[in-house]
Amino acid sequence: MRLIESLAVRLGIFAELLSFFWHNKWWWLTPMIVCLLGFGALIIFAQSSAVTPFIYTLF
Repeated sequence: MRLIESLAVRLGIFAELLSFFWHNKWWWLTPMIVCLLGFGALIIFAQSSAVTPFIYTLF
C-alpha cells in the first residue's frame, strides 16, 4: 500500500490512475490502456517522420 502511494507521488496522474484501477479491482484494464497509449504514440510518431514507410509494413 505504501509502495503504491509513493509511486503516485513520483509519477503523478499516471500512477494515480493505476492506483484507482488497483483499488477498484480494475487491474485487468491496465494492459488495454497501455496498448492504446502505445498505438497512440506510434500514430503521433509516424505522422511527421521518415519512419512512416517502415511502419506501413507492420500492418
